[in-house]
Amino acid sequence: MTVEVSDHRRRGRLRHATRVPTHRVLAAVLGTIAAVAGFGLVFVETSLNLADDQFDKQDISALLPEVTPSAEPSPTSTDPEDLSAGKALNILLMGSDSRTGEDNQELGKGDVSGMRNDTTMILHISADRQRIETLSIPRDSRVAISDCKMLDGSTVYGWTGKFNIAFSNGGQNGNIAEAAACVATTIYDLTGLMIDHYAVIDFSGFVDMVDALDGVPMCITEDVYSPKAHLELEAGAQVLDGTTALAWARARTGYGLGDGTDLMRIERQQELLTNMARKALGLNLLTDAKKGTAFINALAKSMTMDPDLADSRYLLGLAWSLRNFDTDNLYMATVPWQYAGDSSGDVLWTEPDATAAFDALENDESLQALLEPETVESTDEGTGTGGKKNGGKKNSSASPSPSASVTPERETQQQILADCIIP
Repeated sequence: MTVEVSDHRRRGRLRHATRVPTHRVLAAVLGTIAAVAGFGLVFVETSLNLADDQFDKQDISALLPEVTPSAEPSPTSTDPEDLSAGKALNILLMGSDSRTGEDNQELGKGDVSGMRNDTTMILHISADRQRIETLSIPRDSRVAISDCKMLDGSTVYGWTGKFNIAFSNGGQNGNIAEAAACVATTIYDLTGLMIDHYAVIDFSGFVDMVDALDGVPMCITEDVYSPKAHLELEAGAQVLDGTTALAWARARTGYGLGDGTDLMRIERQQELLTNMARKALGLNLLTDAKKGTAFINALAKSMTMDPDLADSRYLLGLAWSLRNFDTDNLYMATVPWQYAGDSSGDVLWTEPDATAAFDALENDESLQALLEPETVESTDEGTGTGGKKNGGKKNSSASPSPSASVTPERETQQQILADCIIP
């Protein structure tokens, strides 16, 4: 059955920026940090203090339907500590196309008013820290946009339309936090899914993060030429710098980019972010003072986050708890969809599969086991579940490894590039 707008019931309380006592691609921000395998305490304290000064922290709890008050942080320790240990996390990740600032204007190739989110992903980290899954929401999804509260007490009323209207409505005053709150509210009203944290990254921030990794290795399966995106690539294994990676993630029209739909772009974004995480696994970023500091500072300068997520000690504690994470358990999917069947180009969420996907996130159940029970990628022309494991690599089991004590073998950039096969 296909429904135009999900009427999933609300369940429980919307969580925002909760801290358990004793906290564009885009996902890849947390996914990449989670991939870090080491922790260099020699330079960490100085880097953390610098990063905390640069994080753009904006609390949106007053704008959300319901709020669970944040608890006091646990006492500091000389060892990294996961302050949300034992708790599954749902983190709303968004990439903004705002042209605010000279760098964003140049990278966006034009002065466009307002702000939209080119990318929306819900990143789920399992309570046992063995699974990281992301669920992408197509910007062209036809849904009911929620009425959204603003910081000045006013309300922006929603209507049925494309999903990215929510970010645009919330961003009418130029405030990214208000835009994020409108997206979180819309997701909650549609699905009942409770969001724990949010993070928004802009063009220049994404470029800085990729460059801090010294580029991202990619397999370009055919020649690409997109005049609108200022993108030209030859087929083959190559390392994309930040500016090229941004163009690759945003491009829709041109040769070698599929059918030009947002769904095809989501697939490219998922592969890009997966390879960012794979490269970070091999770099051991936080044992390299120069690269580690550059990445932390790029993260701090590039993102707007809720106050708890913008606590660098929280981020590094979470990364430490995921230091043995195996990318075999990194899974990226898209909300089950089908085309609306009219000239709008909109997509509709297919039911009951879409509701089941959001339920899996809420109940900390394997999204891959739901969408690909036999771990076989399955998409039909005009419809899709959009699941992707490890950028396309298959795995014999949908269940994560029960052991977190053994560090998985890490890939080098050369090994990632060596996997590239041109049809």
